Amino acid sequence: MKCRFCKTKLSHVFIDLQQSPASNSFLTQEQLGQPEAFYPLKVYTCHHCFLVQIAEYKKCDTIFDNQYVYFSSYSSSWLKHAEQYTESMIDRFGFNAASQVVEIASNDGYLLQYFKEHNIPVLGIEPTGNTAQVAISKGIETIIEFFGTELAREMVKDGKKADLLIGNNVLAHVPNILDFVAGLKLVLKDDGVLTMEFPHLMQLVENNQFDTIYHEHFSYLSFHTVKQIFESQGLELFDVDEIPTHGGSLRIYAKHKDDKSKAISANVRTLLQKEASKGMTTLEYYNNFQEKAIRAKSMFNNFLLQQKMAGKTVAGYGAAAKGNTFLNYCGVGDNQISFVVDANPYKQNKYLPASHIKVVDENYLEDQKPNYIVIFPWNIKEEIVKNLSYVERWNCKFVVAIPFLKILDEVQSMLI
Repeated sequence: MKCRFCKTKLSHVFIDLQQSPASNSFLTQEQLGQPEAFYPLKVYTCHHCFLVQIAEYKKCDTIFDNQYVYFSSYSSSWLKHAEQYTESMIDRFGFNAASQVVEIASNDGYLLQYFKEHNIPVLGIEPTGNTAQVAISKGIETIIEFFGTELAREMVKDGKKADLLIGNNVLAHVPNILDFVAGLKLVLKDDGVLTMEFPHLMQLVENNQFDTIYHEHFSYLSFHTVKQIFESQGLELFDVDEIPTHGGSLRIYAKHKDDKSKAISANVRTLLQKEASKGMTTLEYYNNFQEKAIRAKSMFNNFLLQQKMAGKTVAGYGAAAKGNTFLNYCGVGDNQISFVVDANPYKQNKYLPASHIKVVDENYLEDQKPNYIVIFPWNIKEEIVKNLSYVERWNCKFVVAIPFLKILDEVQSMLI
């Protein structure tokens, strides 16, 4: 296997999470007795460019099909983030009714709806038909295709170029990252602004976020490596923000290399120096990550065993992809976690892949009154604890397992 960016032969294993089904391949009751497809979940570090990456064992057109179950609008904190982003971009760059905003991986219109409220023309690009249809029902024009140079050329031919080109949590999802970035350059107007958000590899390593590794995520990105990738395609990063979403992400700002209208922010050099000071441009930084995952697995399995022996009931909250990675790596099934609650009706009454834990609506919590609730989307734990604060009535406690197992003894401590 060769690096997706620099084509160096890969030999350094970052982490091996063994065999796993696709993280969002939820099952119906009828499918529980049928064979499931498992794929290697092994991640490599390129010793030349330090792109951390997984082999494409499962084709992306089978992951992002018309039964895709992730809908961005079911998280209130994510909607708030999208609204704040919209206001920030308008204030900083002056986008208005004469501008064109294009979002790649626009999902159910969770973000573009806020630009639309400001009467700014919007266009979404979304390969999953069922989520795209929700956006279309909101009046958001959406192209239902994968983005790359082929689609970009068609858009340019049709006069669809962007003053603001957005991609939130999509850069890690593309198997051919060079073709994707080359497409961005084609669609971006000469004086346009490109922003992309993605989880920061530094946070993944330092906070043991191995559960964010799954087949949908082909790349795990540092600022150092992303800068190299964009520059190789004629795009220049002129600013960057460190933001708290998804356990710690970056928002990069890019422009055409020959666009001299935007000064390079001091944030660019500062973050490059920060990554270098931590050793992210050395192979040693990526060593020993496997051991941290093994420790988290051991702590979680010991916790579940103790509760089982004590006759306690453990439930989960959030049928998230990261939860599926974690459960499958730990070898946990429905005999250890009774059910998982999720607000997304597209996931309810289905079963998690491999573990076969049933996904239910929130009413199950009142009915079953579990002793513990494991929060799998730990990145929004404050939102979840606040929404479920009523479970204190029966002395139920919340649990997070990343970076390592922690029982949240007091709900109020999470709400301060």
